[in-house]
Amino acid sequence: MTEPRRLFDCLEYHLERTPLPVMLSAKENGSWHGYSTGEVNDIVQRLAAGLVNLGISCGDMTAEGRDKIAILCRNRPEWVMVDLAVQQTGAILTPIYPTINVTELEFVLRDADVKMVFVNDEEIFHKVASIRERLPALKAIYSFEHVANTSHWKDVLKASTPEGIEKVKQIASNVKYEDLATIIYTSGTTGTPKGVMLTHRNILSNVMAGIPCFPPGENMKALSFLPLNHIFERMVTYLYLFRGVSVYYAESLETIGENLKEVQPDLFTTVPRLLEKVYDRIMQKGAALSGVKKKLFFWAHSLAERFEINKNQGIWYNMQLALANKLIFSKWREGLGNRLKCVVSGGAACQVRLIRIFTAAQIPIMEGYGLTETSPVISVNRYDVAGRRFGTVGPLIDDVEVKIAEDGEILCKGPNVMLGYYKRPDLTAEEVVDGWFKTGDIGMLSDDNFLKITDRKKELFKTSGGKYVAPLPIENKLKESMFVEQVMVVGAEKKFVGALIVPSFPNVRDWAAQNGIKSLSNDELLRNDQVTHMFRDLVESFNKYFNHVEQIKKFELLPHEWSIDTGELTPKMSLKRKVVMEKYRDAIERIYH
Repeated sequence: MTEPRRLFDCLEYHLERTPLPVMLSAKENGSWHGYSTGEVNDIVQRLAAGLVNLGISCGDMTAEGRDKIAILCRNRPEWVMVDLAVQQTGAILTPIYPTINVTELEFVLRDADVKMVFVNDEEIFHKVASIRERLPALKAIYSFEHVANTSHWKDVLKASTPEGIEKVKQIASNVKYEDLATIIYTSGTTGTPKGVMLTHRNILSNVMAGIPCFPPGENMKALSFLPLNHIFERMVTYLYLFRGVSVYYAESLETIGENLKEVQPDLFTTVPRLLEKVYDRIMQKGAALSGVKKKLFFWAHSLAERFEINKNQGIWYNMQLALANKLIFSKWREGLGNRLKCVVSGGAACQVRLIRIFTAAQIPIMEGYGLTETSPVISVNRYDVAGRRFGTVGPLIDDVEVKIAEDGEILCKGPNVMLGYYKRPDLTAEEVVDGWFKTGDIGMLSDDNFLKITDRKKELFKTSGGKYVAPLPIENKLKESMFVEQVMVVGAEKKFVGALIVPSFPNVRDWAAQNGIKSLSNDELLRNDQVTHMFRDLVESFNKYFNHVEQIKKFELLPHEWSIDTGELTPKMSLKRKVVMEKYRDAIERIYH
């Protein structure tokens, strides 16, 4: 086989070279069940034939003429198998977050004229079934778990025939590099969902440019837990499949710690929010130590805080760090499975301090940057140390160009830029001008092609004094405190900058106990004078990092963490600022009262 030209070529590519004994794996009835490359290929062929025999068609191969199949499902091997099968039928997969609200779900299924839906379980089945009568195009729903009175995904396998398999081979051979591969609806933090159309070329160019950025080595394993319906995890999955990395699916976000120890992966992808939680847990364990052990823990931690990349800090520092790695950080690595070569972070800005500390502990964090519309990677910090720099999202990947507009916005051009928004040529024309995609992010590019993001264009705001404020750097700085779980900076059209702060309650409780404050509820803690005074001092200590206009003058402490379930975070854990503004309007009014 020559150079791969379609995403589903990953199967043939490996069957001709080195088929994996475990290509995809997940827990079934409490133990890991792996599928070899041959088994995955066999299931994918039968699934594709079953879909064609059940009436799924590539139509006239135009975006509107091809059948659409939606999938609402947690990460599991069947997700990837359905994806690769749908591609070979010439139909288009439209993945949707399982947590989507019913109104948005109805919009997406109607907008894409979805003909068939695959769901994870009974709960999601009922969500789709509740709006079924309003979806004239929808012909069938299949479930991966057994659900009463609905078809099982294996019914599609049963519909396969040898003639169907031959027919699929014929259709698949006509799928081209430039053809549409998927439509991904992004709700993001604003407005109606938009269907981003990505071709095989868009995603595959990203995969091939991404492979050299990753660690070398054979027989590698990855743990997957970020949602597959997000382009970040999906593109990296194709990268694993082409690179010959075995993919293991975590059972849930709650079991990641356990699954890391069982799988002992070489790498995984994450979003900063999860990395922050891992770090917080490590710090809580450190704080619970006593005597010499505690001293050693914080000595090692303070060394890591001073770590620099690509810079020799002298023999004395290096000897101390080597000792810290042996005594302290080896336990951190053990907690992450003990084989970790690197962690790839994306989806939002990661605190530089965290990247610094983990890298010193021999857990390199490769932070990258991109958007759904750019398939997604524009730049990434490499596994190779020379291609990594703290405070940046790494050098641009091959074949991708970036220029900075007059207002500081990052514009991107390359084979990774989407075909456009489905049924929205008006929006496409607004966002892509002469091949340059407007990212909506503000940043700068160094002479040696390292990209640095400074803020989201939409999130910049003006105070009533006419001064611009970028909230992101202020929020990320404040989150360096062990007492701050989440924070949102406010102040558009106001006299000064304020903040909504969600404290890290376990750490605040420990502090309260040490200061003779009895165990109180969250609300009572926040009303306690000593606690509010401590936060006032804390905010004041961080203000020195910012100019006068950016300094937080007043803040409100909130008793509950923001989450996906309560609606303040998107499924990839980015802050929905509009929702927070609306929900905590009273708290914001108190800041400016």
